[in-house]
Amino acid sequence: MKNFRIKNISLAIAILGGSFMINSCIDDLKQEPITEITAASLYKDFGNYKNLLAKLYGGIAVGGQAGGDGQGDIADIDGGFSNYMRLMYYMQEITTDEAVIGWNDGTLPEFHKMSWTPANEFNNAMYFRLYTEVAFCNEFIKNTTDEMLNLNGISGANIDEAKAMRAEAKFLRAQAYYHLLDLYGNVPFVDETTFGTVPKQIMRADLFKYVESELLASANDLKPARSNEYGRLDKGAAWTLLAKLYLNAKVYTGAERNADVITYTEKVIGAGYTLNSSYANLFLADNHLNNPENIFSIVYDGARTQTNGGTTFMVHAAIGGTMKPAEFGVNGGWGGIRTTKAFVQKFENSDLRGRFYKDGQTLEINDLGNFNDGYAFIKYKNVKSTGAPGVDDNWVEADLAVYRLADVYLMYAEAVVRGGGGSMATAISYVNALRARANASSISVLDLNFILDERARELSWENTRRTDLIRFGKFTSSAYLWPWKGNVKEGVAVGEYRNLFPIPNNDLVVNPNLKQNPGY
Repeated sequence: MKNFRIKNISLAIAILGGSFMINSCIDDLKQEPITEITAASLYKDFGNYKNLLAKLYGGIAVGGQAGGDGQGDIADIDGGFSNYMRLMYYMQEITTDEAVIGWNDGTLPEFHKMSWTPANEFNNAMYFRLYTEVAFCNEFIKNTTDEMLNLNGISGANIDEAKAMRAEAKFLRAQAYYHLLDLYGNVPFVDETTFGTVPKQIMRADLFKYVESELLASANDLKPARSNEYGRLDKGAAWTLLAKLYLNAKVYTGAERNADVITYTEKVIGAGYTLNSSYANLFLADNHLNNPENIFSIVYDGARTQTNGGTTFMVHAAIGGTMKPAEFGVNGGWGGIRTTKAFVQKFENSDLRGRFYKDGQTLEINDLGNFNDGYAFIKYKNVKSTGAPGVDDNWVEADLAVYRLADVYLMYAEAVVRGGGGSMATAISYVNALRARANASSISVLDLNFILDERARELSWENTRRTDLIRFGKFTSSAYLWPWKGNVKEGVAVGEYRNLFPIPNNDLVVNPNLKQNPGY
């Protein structure tokens, strides 16, 4: 059984008012009926803490307060469309060579064409989703300080557990700010101390320092790597995100931090994570079992985490044309996402990571709206390693890896090539371990272009591609083109300002402290 679940996703936090409005009985609170509960009363009972913490994880896993993303957290957009990880996929993958999408929902086609504006509803949903997560975390952090724990009578071993939970909340807030830093640059800043004030805009370099300090602090208080309950954070996750932050430091601050990448990737590698023997099994319905590779995963089970985002989106949206949904453990395909020839051509024929469905599909994309234009790409399945389907043929139960060891290996290798120290022989051995698992040929020399391509092969559709291309100077420039980049079939360069997304117009209107990103 998967361990850490959202026991009741109808538990809604009134994140700005400090109170809870709940119209149904909630088993976890051991009271009925409940019509209004204050934050103060909830935090007096340590038995509530785990479910309160689960809401913070739930802010990443699901998009609303009810099954199927009903009662969405974000106004004016469907709960499934506004799922954290689904939106991340739109912005990190559909904007690149790794994915195109055939749907004409609202402004969604703007992402691959690189023509988005400050009015794009999916961009706006991502922005407000991230701040919703920050607000959820702020509420938990505010109520679990040493002073509040003492005031609420939390004592004994429960104090240590509450502090570890607080470290998890601080990580999740830092992770949301990392995504804001990466996607938007200079953004409004709020924490547990700023309620009731108009948020001020923090500069990107200063936000980098804040995220760094929060991750370092949470790393001190999180449980040791590989020791926490499955689906919850530990030191290994904090070290991994620190390595990611440092790998992109030049983009965010103008200064390289590759030596720090080496330091923190070595910490992760030394903690005992190992590669899963099967690449394909990393993306199946039982990928929580016997999987020593994943450092932090978003947990789905097909019953209590029913969302149209997450892996449910990843499986259904990638099925169309003559593909057979039953082979993927689901009841139908949504005919949406596939890939470009620029991505297809990165793989050797023997590479097990390059799983493309070609029957009825063309390599060339003449019409972005036609699912049959472009090869379909096989990544996630709602099927177990035994061949049995998941428990539900609509809601996918494959977990979504946010951080895994393969990425850490590749970050180490890149930092070595960029002059951060470490061992070139070790870096090559890590890359060859990934390639051996994938049945790809071994290499003896590493360079940056190879690493960028290897990251695409290994981490395809795992929400790293846009950030990687920006770090290598290839996202907006003519140095690398792919089909329909810039809304031209052969691909063209676009303005460098598109390395950042715009701050939504409706936030600029209400907050005079904010300045829009250049170009918008």
